[in-house]
Amino acid sequence: MQIGEILAVAFQSILANKLRAALTMLGIIIGIAAVVTVVALGTGAQRAIDARISALGARLLSIYPGQSYQHGIASGERVTLRTLDAEALTRDARLLDGVLPEIVRSVQVKYGNQNINTRVIGTTPNYDDVRNYTLRAGRMFTAGDGEARRRYAVLGHAVPGMLEASATEMLGQRVFVRGIPFEIIGIFAEKGSEGSWRNPDEQVVIPLQTAQFRVFGTDRLRSITVRVVEGVPLEQGMVDVERVLRREHGIRPGEDNDFRLRNRQELLNTQQATAQVFSYLLASIAGVSLLVGGIGIMNIMLVSVTERTREIGIRKALGATRTNILMQFLVEAIVLCLVGGVLGIALGSSGAVALSRIAGWNTFISFGAIVLAVAFSAGVGIFFGLWPAWRAASLNPIDALRYE
Repeated sequence: MQIGEILAVAFQSILANKLRAALTMLGIIIGIAAVVTVVALGTGAQRAIDARISALGARLLSIYPGQSYQHGIASGERVTLRTLDAEALTRDARLLDGVLPEIVRSVQVKYGNQNINTRVIGTTPNYDDVRNYTLRAGRMFTAGDGEARRRYAVLGHAVPGMLEASATEMLGQRVFVRGIPFEIIGIFAEKGSEGSWRNPDEQVVIPLQTAQFRVFGTDRLRSITVRVVEGVPLEQGMVDVERVLRREHGIRPGEDNDFRLRNRQELLNTQQATAQVFSYLLASIAGVSLLVGGIGIMNIMLVSVTERTREIGIRKALGATRTNILMQFLVEAIVLCLVGGVLGIALGSSGAVALSRIAGWNTFISFGAIVLAVAFSAGVGIFFGLWPAWRAASLNPIDALRYE
């Protein structure tokens, strides 16, 4: 029996019992759809986290004020970071190629008859380079602007919309920060979420010295962000930072740091690990659906073997071999699974697109996911169809012909 004839017989048998075949394929359809959707969600989450790491900068470390300790006991006083600490890191740290001090306050920002309360950041001209921002329009302030304490401002991408104005019309105009006029010299391109409750597109950036002497009147920093030299492990960069700051703060050997170091990539890696756990959980549920669907196919194929016992006997009497009978029923099971798999891929892809558009989840349907789904379908058909096919092939032709 040729493969074309085997396929024709398999399709004839399926079409002869359309409703039963459809119900049999239902478990496979649901299982494959679940697999495609889960893989799309997992891949989408991975791509989103990779984008966040790229946006944040994979080599960044953040330094925050910590607790003061005396004889190993917290004193209750918070130690402040100052601009001198940032200057020491710039001067003495050997494994850093970017130091970014930040004075941050949430204050009123006014433009025309509109006003908002948002974050204003006093920082250095390398802010866009270290933080991986790009300018949509205008320019960044320079070191000379900072030394002259000029009142220049660079707006986040979302700020013009928050002030009900267009970016082009705001460039070169004045915005008031705590009642102090600032000239708008640049507007950042969209940055996107950093995975926190703060939106980096909703902020105003001004020169550090201007913030220190004209707006906030303090040299206390909210944080210092540093960038480790490319190719150097972050752990070595952290040791370099600790070496400089412990010396600046007069911390003796064996005493705890009075500042906190935060590796942002570790936070994102934790999010990635959490996403993978949920993906594995959903994948296991999808696997159970496939298992149930496969058992359903085995059950229906065993019923089909019983119903077609006389047919099998006639085929054997006419010269069909055990291999022919085995292949006939095995191909029938595989066809059921593959058709169910194709429908499941369509359903799962539609579900992933719907989740992306309606719920706003990150999904990505890859070619690998499609190949995986097809391979799953064929594997389920072979695994659960082999026993019924072998049973059909093992029937004695005389007993089969006598079967009522």
